[in-house]
Amino acid sequence: MAKTFLSATLLVLSCLGVSWVHADSLSAPLNVTIKELKVNSAVVAWDIFEGDPVIGFAITQQKKDVHMLRFIQEVNTTTRSCALWELEQDTEYIVHVQSISLSGTSPPSDPVLFRTPKEAEKLASKSPDEVTMEEVGQNAQLRAGELIIIVVVLIMWAGVIALFCRQYDIIKDNEPNNNKDKAKNSSECSTPEHPTGGLLRSKFSENNRKPSVNIINV
Repeated sequence: MAKTFLSATLLVLSCLGVSWVHADSLSAPLNVTIKELKVNSAVVAWDIFEGDPVIGFAITQQKKDVHMLRFIQEVNTTTRSCALWELEQDTEYIVHVQSISLSGTSPPSDPVLFRTPKEAEKLASKSPDEVTMEEVGQNAQLRAGELIIIVVVLIMWAGVIALFCRQYDIIKDNEPNNNKDKAKNSSECSTPEHPTGGLLRSKFSENNRKPSVNIINV
């Protein structure tokens, strides 16, 4: 019964034009190269033969002279590159790439040996005009912070100036009233002429101006 079902299935697939591809017919990836090599990361890229029914890839990453392997696999993709993360600086790595089909994997590619740079070497190799996205983001954050500080300072200065102008207007409005109060106080404190004294002085002066009369008895 099982053989009959399998034969019927194969017959249907043959009628539909579907053919089985064995892993042995897959070619190993070509032109495996390392790009964007950094201190702690790198990108491995490759090519495949045209017509190979590739649905994914598998990458083995290994430190030189170390038997521990790191295996990366991804299916249902047509990408031809993969990022390698968490690398150690100044370390040699060996990378193999394999193609994946529905029936299995291809033979591994030729090994690719690369060495991550040191932090100091990376900084020295960077040109003065080279700007990374991380540096751009940091500069943008710094500029945004500076703009916020400038706006806050300008608002504070505007508040201080407005408060000064208000106090100046209040002082200016109260100045005429203060002058009037001062004039009133000075007039009240001055000594007026005594009317009686003036009258007495005038009478006394009139008496002094009268001629003297002497009475002689005969």
